[in-house]
Amino acid sequence: MAGLTITLKLPFYRLNQVKALEFERLTAVNTQVANDLLNVDKRERHKLTSAAFKHIEIGSMWINQTIRNTNTKTKAKHFKRMWLEVNNQGYEVLRSGDLYALSFSLYRGRKGRIPLEVHSASHTEVLDKLIAGGAKLGTLKICRSKKGIWYALVSVSMDVPDAKAAEQWIGVDRGQNNIAVAALPRGFGKFWKSGRVKGLRRQFQRTRRQLQEAKQLKEVKRLEQSERRIMTHINHVISKELVQFASDFEMGLRFEDLSGIRQTSKQRQKTKSDAGNNRDSWAFYQLEVFTRYKAIRAGISVQSVPAPYTSKSDHRNGVLGKRNGDWFKGFDGYRCNADWNASQNIGQWLGFSCPLSLQSAVAAMAMADAGGAVNGSPLSSEASQRVDLSPA
Repeated sequence: MAGLTITLKLPFYRLNQVKALEFERLTAVNTQVANDLLNVDKRERHKLTSAAFKHIEIGSMWINQTIRNTNTKTKAKHFKRMWLEVNNQGYEVLRSGDLYALSFSLYRGRKGRIPLEVHSASHTEVLDKLIAGGAKLGTLKICRSKKGIWYALVSVSMDVPDAKAAEQWIGVDRGQNNIAVAALPRGFGKFWKSGRVKGLRRQFQRTRRQLQEAKQLKEVKRLEQSERRIMTHINHVISKELVQFASDFEMGLRFEDLSGIRQTSKQRQKTKSDAGNNRDSWAFYQLEVFTRYKAIRAGISVQSVPAPYTSKSDHRNGVLGKRNGDWFKGFDGYRCNADWNASQNIGQWLGFSCPLSLQSAVAAMAMADAGGAVNGSPLSSEASQRVDLSPA
């Protein structure tokens, strides 16, 4: 069994204005406690408990968690907002008719817990498992969105079945022409186009430039946060569809390892100045992280393979070809979509290298990984002796 920890974002159901204002007021009190702690010497701060804040109306378990959170922020000088948070001893999850409820008490000296109903959204299965004892509660954090909606962030730890051993792999190529391309072995590919994302990034860039010229720095920051939330949502949607795609065909997912791509893949200054083409602003790693934790939950295997030559090799035989924009051209004139070709190479990666003489069809994708290979494939020095390296 594999362990998985996720955070459920549950909006409070029909929260009246009185309770919302009380959440706001207690959050301000909690923030003041955190800022007062910053004025205490660090060595003394670690010794403090809720007993030092008996004059504060917030419950002791909430104050103790605030002290812990403040101590972990070693470089903080001032907190703009410290959300109310408590460990799993301070609340419980209940079933309330067709809805679910969180039962907790915010005030010091009051033992009775008040249940507040929350929307289950798409987390019904996990919440039922919590109530049945099949999952373990973590912390609860009460926070408010930019739109004024109050949420309960509930951390949940649970055991999930180990991923099934994959016999075949779906290669996932990430890029700027297409956010992601997932291709079945020797089969069709699923494309997630990037035109909308490029347009949004350029639109945000133009608006930020205008706001900076007008010295509206707060609006610039607000716009950056809005852009980040939109891109995060897009990555969540794509990762969910990737996992569903792999689940439908009962295959594993393979990503190319893009570690250090900013240092190894240089860009022209003109390219970097365009938000739609600047690779530094694209959340490639976030897409992989989102896909991995969703795949663990679904029992799907995920691997990373070296990135060199995945875009430049012919998926049929491994011989180096030429990539021109959206198209890849093999040495014999064969043409196909470049991103689909790369995803095929990622999916059927075997870890072989290419000799200097390209007379024979030898894969070139791991030539940069001269120290060894993965999945039991031979070292580069051994692989270069082989001629027929077509995958089984």
